[in-house]
Amino acid sequence: MPDYPHCLESDSLGDCWLQTSKLILEFGQLCRYEGAPTREIAHLMLTIRSPDPQDPLIAQYGDPGWLAWMHDNFFVQKEVAELGHAASYAIRLFNYANQGRDQIQWIVERLQGDPEARSATVTTFMPLTDTTYIPCISLLDFWIPAGMVELVVYAHSLDFGKKAYGNLIELAHLQASVASQLNRPMGKLIIHVKSAHIYESEWDDMEKICARENGH
Repeated sequence: MPDYPHCLESDSLGDCWLQTSKLILEFGQLCRYEGAPTREIAHLMLTIRSPDPQDPLIAQYGDPGWLAWMHDNFFVQKEVAELGHAASYAIRLFNYANQGRDQIQWIVERLQGDPEARSATVTTFMPLTDTTYIPCISLLDFWIPAGMVELVVYAHSLDFGKKAYGNLIELAHLQASVASQLNRPMGKLIIHVKSAHIYESEWDDMEKICARENGH
């Protein structure tokens, strides 16, 4: 397998999660992230053809507590204690830098005004205050190729053993919201991940889930 880039296409969010996890477990390089051992695939591009926020595989295998935590992170404006009291994604998206700037509404208005726009792009990164915590997902770029609302995302790292399935669900929620407000169907969700990894503590559990879905 070449070092990079890797491209993976899936029909659904759950299929993307498990395909990516299987790739990491089989071919991931041994690395360390903040002192903890991981397996990692670098420079991975994920394409989900039909992202559904109600994905049945993630509902079946995902941890309900983590899913609820991630949903709050994306839609409740607060400081997140587990992240060193950093601003939630909800603040970053709907009240950027606590200045009242709703970036998702700005996206909708920009694409309403110009459906051919290639720059309906927002960031979650707040460089003046993000000195210790850097959000994993930092760029969301919406556009409407072929009449469908597509979302392109950049993430510096995603943990596919514990949190990434929640990220996938919430990104699809945002995409569905924008598509609904524009009265257009959802298109693909495309995610560029610099580091797709699984921590050692989740290797066994993810191997069991992947084997179960592969019928082993």
